[in-house]
Amino acid sequence: FPELHVAVAGLPLESSRVLPGIVLCRDFAAYCPAGGDLRAVLVTEPLRPALAASGVEFVVDSEGQYQASLCWISRRTEAFMKHLQSNNVKLLLSSVKQEEVVIYYAKQHGVSVVECLSSEEMALICELTGVLPYAPFGDNIHGEITETAAATFCQPLLLGSKRCVHIGFTSVCAFQPHCLILCGPVNGVNEQHAAALQGALTMLQQLFKGVDQ
Repeated sequence: FPELHVAVAGLPLESSRVLPGIVLCRDFAAYCPAGGDLRAVLVTEPLRPALAASGVEFVVDSEGQYQASLCWISRRTEAFMKHLQSNNVKLLLSSVKQEEVVIYYAKQHGVSVVECLSSEEMALICELTGVLPYAPFGDNIHGEITETAAATFCQPLLLGSKRCVHIGFTSVCAFQPHCLILCGPVNGVNEQHAAALQGALTMLQQLFKGVDQ
């Protein structure tokens, strides 16, 4: 329930509604409009490649070496975004904040980016789509990306003063997610309504479980 409802203060209760898909309460880090079906990739690590493995010291002896290192990072990041583009990936969902170089090349190659997804949101998307987070820098970044989720739309959504991301995933299970947009004059009223609705849904869930048995 916490991942499938959004409370919006400052709007009348009559503005409440149910939307298909899921709503993420954050703005796009990069938004590139794309029509029709699109592919999405989930990541759980920074996409700007590190110059050395964890626990390994990286030493540069000159300004030239340092600049060459930055150029290598930039080229590697661009190559990864080209790889996403060649696999028709239009949406990148990240549980961590990405660096500016990643956002820059994402915009250059038509890939929308949403950052800082919670572990609960990532788990929900994995359950809906049947895909796992993608490891971007394996031995081969030029092969086909198989861990992609299908989405029917991905667009900005303005709820009061909140900029949100609205995504419709093609679910691989019987569960078809819908998000409740719960509006009210103040946060306290919204919290009361949300708690009442969650209690009602829990009661119905228990009731239908009893019928099935």
